[in-house]
Amino acid sequence: MRIRTFEEYQTAYKQSVDDPEGYWAEVAQQFQWKKPWKRVLSWDFNEGRTKWFEGGVLNVTENALDRHLEVRGDQAAIIWEPNDPEDSSVTITYRVLHERVCRFANVLKKYGVKKGDRVCIYLPMVPELTVAVLACARIGAIHSVVFGGFSAKSIADRINDAACTLVITSDGAYRGSKVIPMKDTVDAALVTCDTVQKVIVMTRTRTPVSMLKGRDLWWEEEVKHVDSICPAEPMDAEDELFILYTSGSTGKPKGVVHTCGGYMVYATYTFTNVFQYEPGEVYFCTADIGWITGHSYIVYGPLCSGATCVIFEGVPTYPDASRFWQIVEKHKVNILYTAPTAIRSLMSFGLDYVKNHDLSSLTKLGSVGEPINEEAWQWFKHHIGADHCPLADTWWQTETGGIMIAPLAGITPEKATFATLPLPGVQLALMDENGQELEGNGVSGNLCVKFPWPGIVRTTYGDHERCKQTYFSAYPGKYFTGDGCLRDESGYYRITGRVDDVLNVSGHRIGTAEVENAINMHLGVVESAVVGYAHDIKGQGIYAYVIAEHEPDDAEMFRKDIAATVSRIIGPIAKPDKVQFVTGLPKTRSGKIMRRILRKISEGDTGNLGDTSTLLDPNVIEEIRKGAL
Repeated sequence: MRIRTFEEYQTAYKQSVDDPEGYWAEVAQQFQWKKPWKRVLSWDFNEGRTKWFEGGVLNVTENALDRHLEVRGDQAAIIWEPNDPEDSSVTITYRVLHERVCRFANVLKKYGVKKGDRVCIYLPMVPELTVAVLACARIGAIHSVVFGGFSAKSIADRINDAACTLVITSDGAYRGSKVIPMKDTVDAALVTCDTVQKVIVMTRTRTPVSMLKGRDLWWEEEVKHVDSICPAEPMDAEDELFILYTSGSTGKPKGVVHTCGGYMVYATYTFTNVFQYEPGEVYFCTADIGWITGHSYIVYGPLCSGATCVIFEGVPTYPDASRFWQIVEKHKVNILYTAPTAIRSLMSFGLDYVKNHDLSSLTKLGSVGEPINEEAWQWFKHHIGADHCPLADTWWQTETGGIMIAPLAGITPEKATFATLPLPGVQLALMDENGQELEGNGVSGNLCVKFPWPGIVRTTYGDHERCKQTYFSAYPGKYFTGDGCLRDESGYYRITGRVDDVLNVSGHRIGTAEVENAINMHLGVVESAVVGYAHDIKGQGIYAYVIAEHEPDDAEMFRKDIAATVSRIIGPIAKPDKVQFVTGLPKTRSGKIMRRILRKISEGDTGNLGDTSTLLDPNVIEEIRKGAL
């Protein structure tokens, strides 16, 4: 259902609260179903269980591809922009994408992949990544995409947790001026993975790789020997579509599970309404498909909407800081959806890289990944949107499946740094420390959702108890987002940041425990504590307080060694920005680290550290304060 005015939004929102089942049933009827659902919704937040469109049978790829072939078969589905601007971009129509997905689905079937099997995908931002994702969905296999910047250990953890039987990767990847050896990383990961039977390798960089007889196969060779017709597997609405791992406040990443029906309905509905997508518009989301933004707003939402989507392999500053603006000009992009980190980074290069490019095709802007600061919001709106493009500042999470709070582009009155209002179907609650809901406006609290929406996380793969404890235990009967939030006098919402031990670094969630575990594995480290601090570009940087066995002879080299260890265990995105060596940490008598004190010191706010009476050794604070970086 398309909303076109603010009055229509208000009507839709009221209907979605008064009659949620009727509202979402009407939305879902616009998709192709092989069999209608028997029940729209059943839910129990005390158990962390939700089901949408039970008994309904569909295949997401028929909605993303097949149903467009008659009208949009020759329309561009994907415009791929490679890392090097000297290389030609590639346009793939819906018809060609459909054929490639069917072919690759048949390759997977040939090697024994069947409905319910898990497939790990570790690929660069190339069209084959979209093909691989949709080929899994076509045959009912559950895809688990791993971001291309993760380490061998991170890949192995994810493969083992999901018991993946097949891995799809490439020889290497281009990222700016670097060539990243992806197959080598997969080989290192597979040393500790005994469930993987086959590895399919796509050629990208022509990096020499080791190919094991009986296990490893070349993508290009395999697709030559299969048919281009592959019937879509009938899937129940609640069958699992994908697993996507996200950091939590404990060390082990958790596999967020989304299912076929509700996720498809919600990702598509939010895409068309937030961005007010019109047929023929060119949409450019700068995210990586390895994250939820890429799943929902590069693959599933846009394709189910019949959109034309630009996929970019490179980074915004290579070969220089005009790369995004070149792409907008070259492909006459209408909608640009990017992250505050990218905006802040490009701001730092000045306007010379912007003003030589024609950005007049832009009609709508979007921001995703973290709360956007005022300066970045104004710069993006003024210099990129020429003050005429609405800016949708979107808030949502891996676990929500799609956008939860955002202005509808050109419809909702905007307010800088505010995500504004919830989408239809999203019933918010701000909770105080005592578990009471805060009524009225002009209040701040912990952000919860008190009624299910179709895109809600279904479980944590293989461990539903963890899902229940993480999202549904803090405030019984409600989904807890882990974020703090302000509701202003006009009822607009602004996210104020994480309230748990999860950092938001360049829009990527990283658990403090995860980073601490990696640091503690380094030889000579006794213990560590990690907190976030305000970072001009990344939003949050990683500040590590480290207790070493001995005072380091060469502190700078030791810092580099610790960074290298974290890179190897998690990936470069988790490297600490600052490492301060300390002899002790501020702990309570029960052994709990008082992170709020470390957070204040890392931010340079040492005037008022609050109550320190429960500390085992209050003297340790003065030493940490004096040595702060």
